[in-house]
Amino acid sequence: MTLYTTLTDHDLVTFLKDGDKTAFTEIYNRYKGLLYIHAYNRLRNQEEADDVVHELFTSLWTKREELFLKTNLSGYLYQAIRNRIIDVISHKKVASAYMVSLQHFIDHSEAVTDHLVRENELSALIEKEISALPAKMREVFELSRKANLSHKEIAGKLELSEMTVKKHVNNALKILRSKFGLISFLLYLGHH
Repeated sequence: MTLYTTLTDHDLVTFLKDGDKTAFTEIYNRYKGLLYIHAYNRLRNQEEADDVVHELFTSLWTKREELFLKTNLSGYLYQAIRNRIIDVISHKKVASAYMVSLQHFIDHSEAVTDHLVRENELSALIEKEISALPAKMREVFELSRKANLSHKEIAGKLELSEMTVKKHVNNALKILRSKFGLISFLLYLGHH
């Protein structure tokens, strides 16, 4: 009987490519902790670090037959985890930039940004969150966002003070920002 803990990485990979689940488990146990620490140090988020490690090992198993190592197993795993970390960070930046563009539109009523928002794959989700806003807040928000009205024009139309209009718009943005974690996660899934 083979004692898997004594096998070299090279031998484990050979067994893995043949569909040996025990070899896969040994690779997992040998590297999961180190890869998690590496991911957590970069992402500073336990759930995201868990996710990238889990996805890496899932991919390692499902693509085991086509596995090709240019270097050694540890080098391959560290490169793979680095790539996944970079993906997560880049998608976070995309989502963050998206929310900044939404804020910019509210502040400056730019039709161009509205067009970009509508084309964005998150548009439907944003619309859903807007429709869930309290009625008056939503009305103010949509007049600002969709009808391109200034705070002063909205105040006149709805017989509110400009300060109340501004408060509604800012509160609407605050609520949307509270969904940011969900939005970035859905954006991340959308790219995989």
